[in-house]
Amino acid sequence: MDGNGRLGRLLIPLILVEAGILSEPLLYLSVFFKKHRQVYYERLQQVRVTGDWEAWLLFFVDAVAETANQAVATARRLNQLREQDKVRVAELGRQAGSAGLLLDALFQQPIANVAHLSERTGLTPATVGRVLTPLEDTLGIVHELTGQKRNRIFAYRAYIDILNQDPS
Repeated sequence: MDGNGRLGRLLIPLILVEAGILSEPLLYLSVFFKKHRQVYYERLQQVRVTGDWEAWLLFFVDAVAETANQAVATARRLNQLREQDKVRVAELGRQAGSAGLLLDALFQQPIANVAHLSERTGLTPATVGRVLTPLEDTLGIVHELTGQKRNRIFAYRAYIDILNQDPS
């Protein structure tokens, strides 16, 4: 209720980075703890009441292992998507090179506007706009989110869908 648990769960990956166990704070354990909420609370309570750190640490190690395995599976799906979309983009003929640069930029940040994509790729905003059209209309790789003519924002939908998949 006071937010200490949320803060603690956010600190875990940062502590693991500081200790040199992780190179980046990419381990998000909250989903595992939420999924196993009852056991999570029981283990914490046992630490408070009886000092049973061993059961808590074993539960924590299970959380790290499952979360890491899910992260690896997600990374593999993302890499597979990237390879499939690279093949599809190659079919765009003259625009394939620019489309490949946009795909790489969207892989780094899957929701972006034309200005950001121009900055990331070195392509002019006009070229970015021209190449986004077949990426959206022909290949369905990106989806425009705003419905506006100006200041449009595009999403790499399949990438985001993979990130949003239930890890169960």
